[in-house]
Amino acid sequence: MKRSFCHFLLTLYLGFCLPVSHSVAMADEIIEYQVKAAFIYNFIAFTHWPDSPSQTINLCIYGEDYLGKEIDKLQNRSVNNRHIKVARIADLDQLKMCQAIFFSKSVSSQLSSILNDLQNEPILTLADSPNATAQGIAINMHLINDKIVFEINLAKVRGAGLDISSKLLQLAVKVHQ
Repeated sequence: MKRSFCHFLLTLYLGFCLPVSHSVAMADEIIEYQVKAAFIYNFIAFTHWPDSPSQTINLCIYGEDYLGKEIDKLQNRSVNNRHIKVARIADLDQLKMCQAIFFSKSVSSQLSSILNDLQNEPILTLADSPNATAQGIAINMHLINDKIVFEINLAKVRGAGLDISSKLLQLAVKVHQ
């Protein structure tokens, strides 16, 4: 009886514990993207664009969409009486219609040339790629010690004619002048 109970426990462990570790990894990834989506909302909320008659803030995703359903939760949320509209963009020519763009890691090698085409446009550029601020991204997120932190390229923000709240600047781990 004792041997069959041990065998049952071993089977239970192998049957449930191993997939759980995979599920935990997936859950961590989902939580990471939930947090990044919340950060993106706050980046938008603490940014002021030049006067625009539009009642919509177009938040565009360019490149492979890792944020998925998490970013869709921002759809139709409001910031300063303007509704957020989430759009996945595949055509570079459509990026100028966006007020905020999240650039996926999948396009990090093309980032500099893409950003050159958007230079001086009133667009908040966002990413979560290594060295993205050096390439010209306005706000870049990093995962450090299981925490999302961000840095701001203030020169790019100002060059785009945008104002970022001093509260957001204080929370950044680094502000590039």
